[in-house]
Amino acid sequence: MKVTDHIQQAKDTLISFEVLPPLKGKSISSIYDHLDPLMEFKPSWINVTYHRSETMFKKKTDGTFEKIDVRKRPGTVGICAAIMNHYQVDAVPHIICGGFTKRDTEDALIDLNFLGIDNVLVLRGDAAKNEAAFEPEPGGNSYAIDLLKQVSRLNHGLYLDEDIQGGGKTNFCIGVAGYPEKHFEAPNPEIDMNRLKEKVEAGAEYIMTQMFFDNSKYFAFVDACRKNGINVPIIPGLKPITNKKQLSVLPRIFHVDLPTELSNAIMKCKTDAECEQIGTEWLIQQSRELKKQGVPVLHYYTLGKPKVIHNVVKELV
Repeated sequence: MKVTDHIQQAKDTLISFEVLPPLKGKSISSIYDHLDPLMEFKPSWINVTYHRSETMFKKKTDGTFEKIDVRKRPGTVGICAAIMNHYQVDAVPHIICGGFTKRDTEDALIDLNFLGIDNVLVLRGDAAKNEAAFEPEPGGNSYAIDLLKQVSRLNHGLYLDEDIQGGGKTNFCIGVAGYPEKHFEAPNPEIDMNRLKEKVEAGAEYIMTQMFFDNSKYFAFVDACRKNGINVPIIPGLKPITNKKQLSVLPRIFHVDLPTELSNAIMKCKTDAECEQIGTEWLIQQSRELKKQGVPVLHYYTLGKPKVIHNVVKELV
């Protein structure tokens, strides 16, 4: 079932989760172990992130170095199929520009379509670790809107190979990312909003937000979207704080602010367990307020913390 169908048919705020593919060498059981405690909440879908390959230099026996590309977390397409089969729940794969050609993307979309997966979240993705700024793969999509348009074209039966006439049409429900605190590369909120509107006009059917820790920023973002004619569902993305290190890591990597009240409370903690308790309580209050205001979905970035997310969601149901 499509994300938008889930939302349209819901009588209350839905729950969804997001997981990382396991590191190469680990089995699918690591995903099941992660999700098993959360399935009691009957999530409407599970997001699975996609990760680009990384360039590494491996030292050879002769002392020289060999440049190799390594994908540390492969398996997004297979994990989505496994989740759907194992739990009988919808899966939403992330599809990214970085590290993939347009033909790679088309092949992945065909695989997803064959597997009966009818949702995708399209993202540009981050720059490679050795790049100062994002660089597309040669023959790849440069921006999320380019990727979105490729998915949309496939929904209309238009393939990269122009010799394919009357090709089968896919039926993907396309989601895109939204940034309540502005994408860090956008020069100002107005341009960021215009780019988001362009994605919706190009076929995006819902928006998934970057994490935030101040609900007022989410509500202001939704209001701004509505004033700019963006009327698709806007799903809040939520993540717990579990240690002091995140006070500097999250703003640096994800370009989000942490409320003074939250950061001061975390700074007073003497152990990670205390930090986790503060972060859990904060996320519970965030979730309650968002649910009270009628958000369509509470989407949790679990990212290795299923126990914390479990403790939050059980207070809401």
